[in-house]
Amino acid sequence: MTNSIPGPESPTPPAPYPIPQATVPDDFSLKTAPVFTQEPVGSKYIWLVVLAQFGIFVAFITPIAISLAIKVSQIAPGQEEVLGYITGAGAFAAVIATPLAGMFSDRTRSRFGRRRPFIFAGVVVGTIALFIMATATTIPVLALGWILSQIGWGAGALSGVTTSTADRLSPSQRGKVAGLGGFATQIAPALGVGLAGVLAADNLLLFLVPGLVGIVLSLAFVFFAGEADSRDMILNGRLNLPTILSKFVFNPRKHKDYAWNWLGRFLFYFGLALSTTYTAYFFAQRLGVTLQEVAGVLVPLSLIGLVATTLGAIGGGFLSDKFRRRRIFVLISAVIYAAGALVTGLAPGIELLYVGGALTALGIGTFSAVDQALLLDVLPERETDAGRYMGIIGFAATIPQSIAPLIAPILVGIGVGAGGEKNYSLPFFLAAAVVIAGGLVVLRIKAVR
Repeated sequence: MTNSIPGPESPTPPAPYPIPQATVPDDFSLKTAPVFTQEPVGSKYIWLVVLAQFGIFVAFITPIAISLAIKVSQIAPGQEEVLGYITGAGAFAAVIATPLAGMFSDRTRSRFGRRRPFIFAGVVVGTIALFIMATATTIPVLALGWILSQIGWGAGALSGVTTSTADRLSPSQRGKVAGLGGFATQIAPALGVGLAGVLAADNLLLFLVPGLVGIVLSLAFVFFAGEADSRDMILNGRLNLPTILSKFVFNPRKHKDYAWNWLGRFLFYFGLALSTTYTAYFFAQRLGVTLQEVAGVLVPLSLIGLVATTLGAIGGGFLSDKFRRRRIFVLISAVIYAAGALVTGLAPGIELLYVGGALTALGIGTFSAVDQALLLDVLPERETDAGRYMGIIGFAATIPQSIAPLIAPILVGIGVGAGGEKNYSLPFFLAAAVVIAGGLVVLRIKAVR
């Protein structure tokens, strides 16, 4: 197809969704040239996606939330800093493994398609990882288990499911499914922590019962979601080390809309990381309580945040599909989050802290759903490299989570008075500005309204 460039007197408005970014029908054969349709998928596939994400998060997030901390306290009592080293090593492994898994799944030829073999393999590796963590008696073994969990549940299973949505969801369904997925991944940690509280006395059950939820729901997707046979897919060239390394980056000039989406996501998550690094210390200072007493304050805030995030995710996702708009909803989510960050930074007491927390949670929920749908709309080279680009977009979240905690200590030291009180409000104010910048950057996207 050739594209004509309209003259200044007859501008062509951007399509509500990028027309070339269509999905592959169930009966698509890779023997022939790709023929894409925009027919919506059925509700069966949508619910399998949502349930798989829910199950993976129950299995995957529960260790982060509580199980790993319990094991560290058993193996190395009084050495809480070890938990940071373990989670950091796992995060680094995920940064490397997720794009690699995407690249290889893009090129997988099997009767079961490209994504399902990696989801199945991820579940197997993730299950082994949970068993290793449950039975670990040393910190290195526990760290190995968490690294394998990141590779199995994160880079394998979760990445495979989300890349499947890039392959198959029609543009008119992307916001809804992202919203439902956001809802599922919000309630999953709550269920996981609840299970952990009941099973904390038995290490094996502590890890494997949440894992069983992930196994059942992930395998339901593998066996019942269906995927086109890819055995006759024609591959362009071979993967070697230089090629693999080159696929960890992309050309922003060639894929401008994807680049703007990447930058907008980076800025939003950078602001989020800035404003959450010292939350507990900020609350203790503002309310005049000890860090131990802050936990009681954060429980109701977490419940408020859960409700607000869910409303934002489902509402933002469905509305962006209904009105066939993405960019404006991303900007709105940034404004809401920024307002919440400002209210929090200026709050004199608990009431406004809760208001600020509710607003930031609403902004996070809306952003997570709509920006995910926007990503699927602008994903480059969907037919051949969807997994690769879905992996690269993960850097926009992981890099800010690595560098923001290094910058936050500098910010809280600015303007420290004679009394020695640290400036915990400043990260919230800077976060508001950075997040707004992220919302404005997304407006530069041309192919999607």
